[in-house]
Amino acid sequence: MPDSRQPFRLCNSLASWNKYLFVCLFVCLLTAKLFFFPASGQRPSSRGPARRAHPAQPPQRPPGAGQNGGRRLSLSAAPGRSSPLCAPSRDSGARRAMADSAVPGYSPGFKKPPATLRLKRKRPRRSEPPADPQPCGAAPRVPSAPARRNPFSSLDNAPRGRQPQREPWPAGGPPSAAPFWQFLESVHEDKPTRNAERSEGTNSLTLADDLHLPALTPDVPTSPRHEFPADWSIKTRLLFMSSQPFTWAEHLKAQEEAQGFAQHCRAAETNLPQSVQEPKLSTELRCAFQQSLVYWLHPSLPWLQLFPRIGADRKIAGKACPWSQDDALQQALMSEWSVSFTSLYNLLKAKLCPYFYVCTYQFTVLFRAAGLAGSDVITAMISPTTRGLREAMRNEGIEFSLPLVEESRTRKQKNSEVNLEAEAAKSPEVSKSPEEGEEPATSDDDDDESFSWLEEMGVRDKVKKPDAISIKLQKEKHEVQMDHRPESLALVKGTNTFTLLNFLINCKSLVAIAGPQAGLPPTLLSPIAFRGGTMQTLKARSINAKARVHLAYEDVFSLEIIGPVMPHSLHSLTTLLKAAQRGAFSAVLYTHEPTAVFNTSLDNASTALNKETVCKELPKCGLHSKTLDQLSQLPTLGKSSIRFLELKDYAYTWKS
Repeated sequence: MPDSRQPFRLCNSLASWNKYLFVCLFVCLLTAKLFFFPASGQRPSSRGPARRAHPAQPPQRPPGAGQNGGRRLSLSAAPGRSSPLCAPSRDSGARRAMADSAVPGYSPGFKKPPATLRLKRKRPRRSEPPADPQPCGAAPRVPSAPARRNPFSSLDNAPRGRQPQREPWPAGGPPSAAPFWQFLESVHEDKPTRNAERSEGTNSLTLADDLHLPALTPDVPTSPRHEFPADWSIKTRLLFMSSQPFTWAEHLKAQEEAQGFAQHCRAAETNLPQSVQEPKLSTELRCAFQQSLVYWLHPSLPWLQLFPRIGADRKIAGKACPWSQDDALQQALMSEWSVSFTSLYNLLKAKLCPYFYVCTYQFTVLFRAAGLAGSDVITAMISPTTRGLREAMRNEGIEFSLPLVEESRTRKQKNSEVNLEAEAAKSPEVSKSPEEGEEPATSDDDDDESFSWLEEMGVRDKVKKPDAISIKLQKEKHEVQMDHRPESLALVKGTNTFTLLNFLINCKSLVAIAGPQAGLPPTLLSPIAFRGGTMQTLKARSINAKARVHLAYEDVFSLEIIGPVMPHSLHSLTTLLKAAQRGAFSAVLYTHEPTAVFNTSLDNASTALNKETVCKELPKCGLHSKTLDQLSQLPTLGKSSIRFLELKDYAYTWKS
């Protein structure tokens, strides 16, 4: 008969086995906890009720607790609770050594990734205010270095610190020296820039700091004039600014563009009223604007920028130049260039072309017809020149002068005479010999005599005598020093210009033999058509901006002209803008510096020139009569050129 107590015995045995397994599991967990976390058993639980009741009570650390283990646990503690890091750390090194020896293979620099991220999250940012004072026992925080400005950030998005308020300029004080474009802001910008704040209280623009402009600029003429002087330099960029919009100068219709080209080819004159009421609706004004943008160029290579040529190696480098290694192609290009050059000179001689430029990679030549710039003969000005070029011109029989050198020599001579007269008046006993103050002229005989004392000593054969070339270079030291400078300007007149034409055509150094411009003929620029010339137009675009004037922002409209702007184009554009902008605008002119010296007055120029006889055939040259009258005047700008032009109440003022 089966025993009825057998199920109860089985249950008791199973319960005893469960207790045994539970005890074993508990012992294993406790052993593992003590082995891997030796200090955790000595530290009170952070989740206990006593901890919550007394959050400010510091934990009691037993003497045998490990410092490293406590630090690892403290990193994972909550931010609002106390941490063992606040305890004094005098014996931290000894405790760390004990912990390292107690637990072999322990890495003291180990940190749990969540704890490391939590520490980085607690660090205050640079833009935030300083954090609260640290708890007791913590090391003082070292002040961080000043924040380095991000080089990839602009002035608008860069972090700005507290800046002291700048005092406004006093009344009548110096204007801001910031470039013109820093006064302009985009229409969508609301915050003023620093340069705009600096221009507070001024409405005049000073352009001395611009890279394209010289550092010193003379004062504006006190008396405004109805016409500005002729500027024979080539401008690379014009920037007109006005309170009236330039919308009439953009988006020309096809018929207006074609009419402008036809007017240019037929040399038609456009006479506008003093003020155009609706410039955008004036077809005559828009056609005349297109006519004033036309110029002629040779050679025409659309993928190359053929002006300016001086210093243009970097812009031409890397472009396709198939003629650089092909001699036959170079000869073909030079043959076509010679034909175009000769055609321009013949037009100039017949007074059908007023002037033209020859731009090489080393110098620029300006040919002017008789009757322009106060001269009754054809003139050619070369700048800059070198001693080698001048010597080659002398060898070819070309007679030329150096106007700036002769002017400086005359000025020094007059000053020396004035000084001698003043000294003679003070001390009559001083001799008044004309040789006084002048250097004696040296000759070859004097050079031979200077070595005669070596022969008397018997050592003349042992001492090397300087050769003739060295002696000549020493004598021409002053002439060599002015190379590549404005003072090296050379002036050729009359029939010598034809000899100069042949010299330039046959001169091998006219074309570079190496570099990006190797084999490329010089650039010919002309206001009228010629054989082999290509019609080109200046690039024009209008820009709307805001300028800060007297603590307020005003709408400023600007018109930018880019390209080789020759003297006739400058006068034509200003004449059109005078009528379209109601007699008020200002302009910034960027000059090609090697051509600024072309404004030098000619020596022995005829001031009382009979315009009726000399300028009788000049009206056929294709320029407007008012433009021709301006270019016929004597140059008055000297070595400088017009940098800033302003029209107010139909009267011009300028800076040079």
